Amino acid sequence: MPDTQDTTLLADEAATPPQARRETTAEAAARAGVALSPGGHRWWTIPVAAIALTLLSALAMAGVIPAEVVAEKENTRLGVDQATPFARTPASAQPVDDRIVFGDLGDVAEQFPPEGDIYFVTVTEPTQSVLSWLIGRDEPAIQFLTSEEKFGLQTPQQRRTFALESMRTSEQVAQFVALQRVGYEVDVVPGDVLIEAMVCLVADEQGTECVTWSPSDDVLDPGDRIIEVAGQPIEGVEDLSRILDGLQPGDLVEMQIERSDDETLDVEVELTASPDDPNRTIVGFFPFDTRRVELPFDLDIDTGSIGGPSAGLAFALTLIDELTPGELTGGGRIAVTGTIGLDGSVGAIGGLRQKASAVAQTGVDVFLVPESQGETDIAAARLAGGDDLKIITVATLEEAIAVLERLGGNPIPPAPGG
Repeated sequence: MPDTQDTTLLADEAATPPQARRETTAEAAARAGVALSPGGHRWWTIPVAAIALTLLSALAMAGVIPAEVVAEKENTRLGVDQATPFARTPASAQPVDDRIVFGDLGDVAEQFPPEGDIYFVTVTEPTQSVLSWLIGRDEPAIQFLTSEEKFGLQTPQQRRTFALESMRTSEQVAQFVALQRVGYEVDVVPGDVLIEAMVCLVADEQGTECVTWSPSDDVLDPGDRIIEVAGQPIEGVEDLSRILDGLQPGDLVEMQIERSDDETLDVEVELTASPDDPNRTIVGFFPFDTRRVELPFDLDIDTGSIGGPSAGLAFALTLIDELTPGELTGGGRIAVTGTIGLDGSVGAIGGLRQKASAVAQTGVDVFLVPESQGETDIAAARLAGGDDLKIITVATLEEAIAVLERLGGNPIPPAPGG
């Protein structure tokens, strides 16, 4: 059906002679004191259109020009100002339970799917434009980053290896801690020898820069995986220690390493003395903790491409909730962040203020965070999360469980032997 108002207007115009319409318009203008001149009342449209076009062009340019053109901050390591082309921003808060897959539990265990949800939280660090810098520079949840702050001093391959290995380690530790907490026997087996960092033998006076690296730094890199040493396969750090027993600083050792998925190298490495113990001979690197747990049943946590260890506490709490009757969260939604240690300690993480903002945007109103973040970081997170987000600090897994119980969750029986 046509619009009634439009039809009426068209009908009225058709019924009125053209001359009458012109006179009526002129008379109305005269009564209003307006002088009509053909086209004169539209002179202002040209400059207005020009101004609007200029503003639109400026916005479009600001959305394309990199933020580093106008934004910079001090690199405290170098003592100079550097551009900040990136920003750490809130990403998402997602339920951990959606990522946990149990295999056949048989008679070993029983699963209790929870009604509530424990969320882990992520951040992102995208490239910024001048426009996004102008919009976000006063936002408490936005933190502008230099290239060094985003990437460190590692290669892209090293960064990806470290991030994924950190997440795998976090997943393994969370499984170990959670299953032990509810009374299951869990064995720990050695993992690959993966280089996390090289050993610095001599640092500068300020202790901020390395002056002399271990000799192995000439041929080994962070991210390398040790496959063989002196012709013997390496299945864990214990194997490496056994092979080095009896060797002296300055001795040369043949090693086979994996530098990437399709690159295997044979290198000759000079051994050195430990800077902490001159009587101990070392290769000269710090290894990742790649130990793996052997569980009494099949269990997998799908971490996808998410890197970093900050979901450790969330993983552990969700597993405990899944393997015990009742509701650890009281049936509600709780966001959690923090690393988890084999002793149940909760460690600090990066991007807390951005994670607080992501939690608030999801609509979750309780956020458990590491006590070890420090007062300044936690205060910034409270500002970014807003008044409706309740941030609670915890130092251990047991503290986190106690907090959830106070918030209405069902109590978890004490750990066996605890």
